[in-house]
Amino acid sequence: MSSACLEHIRLIRESKSYTDSLYAVLTAAHIFNGPKYMLSGLSGMAFKFTVHEKLLPMSVTAYGQWGDEHWQAVNNLGVYTEWDGGRTRHPTFRYYQQDAVQAVKDSLDRGIGVIYWLPEFGVIYGYDDEDEVFYVQDGSSREGQIVLYHNFGLNSTPFWYCQVFGEHVHVARETMILESLRLAILDWETPYKTLPHTDIASGRMAYAFLRQGLEKGGFDEDGAVYILDNYLCARTEIRDYLQAVSGTWPELGQAFNLYDHLVCTVSGIKGCIKETAGLRRVDRRQVHELIAMLTAAESLEEQAISLFRAIAGKYPDLKRSTVPRWGTHSPR
Repeated sequence: MSSACLEHIRLIRESKSYTDSLYAVLTAAHIFNGPKYMLSGLSGMAFKFTVHEKLLPMSVTAYGQWGDEHWQAVNNLGVYTEWDGGRTRHPTFRYYQQDAVQAVKDSLDRGIGVIYWLPEFGVIYGYDDEDEVFYVQDGSSREGQIVLYHNFGLNSTPFWYCQVFGEHVHVARETMILESLRLAILDWETPYKTLPHTDIASGRMAYAFLRQGLEKGGFDEDGAVYILDNYLCARTEIRDYLQAVSGTWPELGQAFNLYDHLVCTVSGIKGCIKETAGLRRVDRRQVHELIAMLTAAESLEEQAISLFRAIAGKYPDLKRSTVPRWGTHSPR
């Protein structure tokens, strides 16, 4: 029987739950050093903006296929990573579950925490073979949760997901910044990242879904507030990130000014959310004011993305333009 507990890992909920979890794991393992907004910016996670047509809370984490999205984010940091996940209804789930349980324990034995879908993302920071349990943080309190090995991956959603990390290599700062801008452009220009479903919009289209959802009025109350809270946090992270890297290219200084203006423009969103009986809700009387702020913000962000394109266009994009030596083929 063995056990491990990485008590120095501390998950604090401030940003997207994945970003918060990634920051907790990588900083505790001394793989990443710096403020959270730098991790959020360099990984491209700050630029992910998705909205369900009915403004459901799941909008914030419905930014595409997690494996692909998170691999791009972590790969840009130069960190080795492996992930596993899928749908718990699949008949092979129990076999993958067993492998995942062992992979998590191996990572903890190496002193590195694991990201886990609860739902919302959290961090596995310990295990105990005698009781056959994992210790998990979700950031809502300093108290940990317990997940039985047998229940690993089972939750209130149809999905399970976990991600482990390994060694890291040095990536030039300029290279990371350039790729983060390309990830931002990709997210902005991809209207639907969960095809064939088109009830969740991404990037530029997410603004339209958010405005339409607010205007129609039949939106999810909790979801609307959660989306707006996360939106404000992410745009502040982008502004702070661009300020930190603005000396890399002149256009980044201009982009910082646009996002600084954007953050000031949407700061009034907080005043459009009222608290009644302990519940935060969008003030229906201020919906038109809220929509006007979002419309202005979209225009500013469009201008900033154009500056990102100008920077990206100066350099070859080998990741997206190089054809593998085995060529390409159509599915049969």
